[in-house]
Amino acid sequence: MINSLSFPRHGDKENSEFFEHFLVGLLEERDRVGLTDMIHQIEAIMITVDPGHSIRYVGELALMTPYHYLVTLESENHWTHVMRVDMDAPDFLVREVKDPHIQGVFRSLNEVYPIGARKPNSRYMGEILRVSDLHSVVRLQQEREFRFFTQDEIRKLELPGNIAIGKPSPYTHNIVGYMERSDEQIRVYSLGMSIIRPDVQQAYETAKNLQHELKIDDLILPIDHLATRVYSQNREVAILEWLSLSSYYYWGSYDIKDQNSSTNVTKNTHFDSELRSPAKVFTANNTPYFVNHLEKLPSPTETFVRNYGPRLHYVALAVKDGERSGLKISSMLSGRSPRRAEDFYWTSLARRKKASSRSFPALLNILH
Repeated sequence: MINSLSFPRHGDKENSEFFEHFLVGLLEERDRVGLTDMIHQIEAIMITVDPGHSIRYVGELALMTPYHYLVTLESENHWTHVMRVDMDAPDFLVREVKDPHIQGVFRSLNEVYPIGARKPNSRYMGEILRVSDLHSVVRLQQEREFRFFTQDEIRKLELPGNIAIGKPSPYTHNIVGYMERSDEQIRVYSLGMSIIRPDVQQAYETAKNLQHELKIDDLILPIDHLATRVYSQNREVAILEWLSLSSYYYWGSYDIKDQNSSTNVTKNTHFDSELRSPAKVFTANNTPYFVNHLEKLPSPTETFVRNYGPRLHYVALAVKDGERSGLKISSMLSGRSPRRAEDFYWTSLARRKKASSRSFPALLNILH
């Protein structure tokens, strides 16, 4: 049996007595009932975008990451594009709403925030975790008062029917799903009709050709960590909730004093490498927004959450270490302007569409 409390603690931020008490209690109980052993790595991360944006987002992922377009799952009201590196890294599921007027729970999470409402269907949805016994994991989590969508609700939401999906977190607004699969099996999503869309395939191929031209195709590795921003008062409970739902452990927290915030890291108990299951990072202000006028402290994280809502802030990819052409690889990649690369990509795509006079703008920041 894994001991989730055996990992060394890092960082300089102090937590409350509440956090330290329940961190021990929750992880000891999670280990004892077998959840830590039954819940494994992140299988997939789910993103939803507004109508007409998924092709460009697939293109961005193909250009900026090692991901490849695999297939599109078409259902009545959505296209879900599956992108994959290999079976050792999580999939990207990029879900596009066909009708801009469709209402639903994920849209409602955006609409109460001033900037989030501008793109009501665009947001990070959450993670799917691999489990070895789906029935037992769901039963144990329900006993711990976690709530799940019913099979009928999953069908109406047009999400994969072979995944048990929890209700959105009140702290992060993300969802967690569970998929039963053995290590030897291929990931399959029970949703809609499987097709290869020619327009998505063209965007993917154009992006990969540009990635090769830029000589970055062999430098970018899978996801290292996922960073979520939450309200200051929800930092500790968001961490504890995620640890309860997953097989992750608390790695530690650092105060970022010049930003009046903290970075809080959790990692998977089953893998030493984040490339097998990305670290989950939570960032939060140290003080709530309503004391800013008194303390005169910066508040970038709290301001972000107030504008967009609690949500994923970014996906961080690993890159190879070393040098190329006398430059450090990390410096070389960070020195390439994503905007310039995306402009080049869409110009290239437009040139290939010789029969069309339509121009392609620079890639929008689709989720934010």
